[in-house]
Amino acid sequence: MIKVTQAFLPDQSEYQAILKSSWDQHWITNRGPLVLELEEKLRSYLGANQIILTTNGTLPLQIALKVLGNQGEIITTPFSYIATTSSILWEHCKPVFVDINPDYLTIDETKIEAAITDKTTAILVTHVFGNPCDVEAIQAIANKHNLKVIYDAAHCFGVTYKNESIFNFGDVSTCSFHATKLFHTGEGGALFFTDKALYEPLFYSHNFGHNGPHDFSGVGLNAKMSELQGAMGLAVLPYMPQILEQRKNIVDYYNNHIDFPKVRTFTIRENTQWNYSYYPIIFESEQDLLRAEAALNKHQIFPRRYFYPSLNTIPFASHQSMPVSEAVAVSVLCLPLYAGLTADETRRIVTILNAAL
Repeated sequence: MIKVTQAFLPDQSEYQAILKSSWDQHWITNRGPLVLELEEKLRSYLGANQIILTTNGTLPLQIALKVLGNQGEIITTPFSYIATTSSILWEHCKPVFVDINPDYLTIDETKIEAAITDKTTAILVTHVFGNPCDVEAIQAIANKHNLKVIYDAAHCFGVTYKNESIFNFGDVSTCSFHATKLFHTGEGGALFFTDKALYEPLFYSHNFGHNGPHDFSGVGLNAKMSELQGAMGLAVLPYMPQILEQRKNIVDYYNNHIDFPKVRTFTIRENTQWNYSYYPIIFESEQDLLRAEAALNKHQIFPRRYFYPSLNTIPFASHQSMPVSEAVAVSVLCLPLYAGLTADETRRIVTILNAAL
C-alpha cells in the first residue's frame, strides 16, 4: 500500500538514546531540557527570530488569534485545512473569506482590501503546500489598515523567501510538526514571531497563563510540547538534508514524467526556496479526478483530495461564493510524496496516473 504520505522515523535506538536523560531525571514535560534544546536548534536551522514549541499545530493558531484577533473579523482563505477556519470560529472571531489565486493557490492579495471593514482586526492566511503568499503586498495592506497578520505556515518548514525564513514575516507564523509533515515531532507545532514584545503574551498563553509558580498574567491553556516530542524532533532534525533530497527527487520525476497539460500543478512564487512538502495536481474536472483516483486506488495507491472541500462551503461557516477556490478544491489531488518512496513506486504511480488521464 502506498499512502499519500508516511512519517519518517529514525532508528528507534537513536530516539531512545536522546530520551534517556528524561527518564534518568523523571522529567518528561513542562519545558524540559530536550524541548529547550530543540527550540535552539530549530531557531538556528531555520534562521527564525523567536520560537515557542507547542504540542500540536492547531493550538498556535488559536493562541495567535486569542492574542491578536480581538474577536473581530478575520480575513482568511477558503483553500486551507479545516484548522484554519475552525480556529477562527473557536476564538469567537468571524472568518471573512477572500478567493485564491488560481496559479499560486494562495489568497488573492488583490482582493483583500475589498473585504476589510471597520470590524476587521487581522489577516490569517495560509502558505499553501509550502508556497508563500505575497507577504509584501499583505504587509502593506495590514500597515495601511492597522491590522495584524497571522500566517498558517503549517507546511513551511525550511521554506525561505528572498533568503529569509518564511516564519519571519507577519506578526505571528504557526507551523505543524505532525507526523505527516517533512519535519515532525510525532505531534507538535510552533509559534514563530519577530517582535520580542509578543513573547510574554504568547508564552503565557501556551502555559496556562503562568508568569511564575503562583501568579497568572491572564487566561491561558496547555499547549506545551513534551520531552517525548522534543526527543523525536532532535532525532529527526539531523536527517533533514536526506529527507529533502529524497523528496526533491520524487518531485523532479513527477515534473518530468506526468502527462501535462492534461493536468497541471501549482506555481511556486518567485524568489522562494521551496521544501517539496506536497505535490498537488489539478484536473480539468472532478470527474477526471475521480477516475484517476479510482485507477490509483485499484493498485493500492492512495493520494488525497487536499484541500477539500473549499472552507467557505462548510456548514458552520457563513457561505460566500469563492469560485476559484471551489473549482480548485473539487479538482485537486495530492500525489504520494515522502522520504522512503522508492523510484520504482514513483514510476508506477506516474504510469497508472498517465494511463487514466
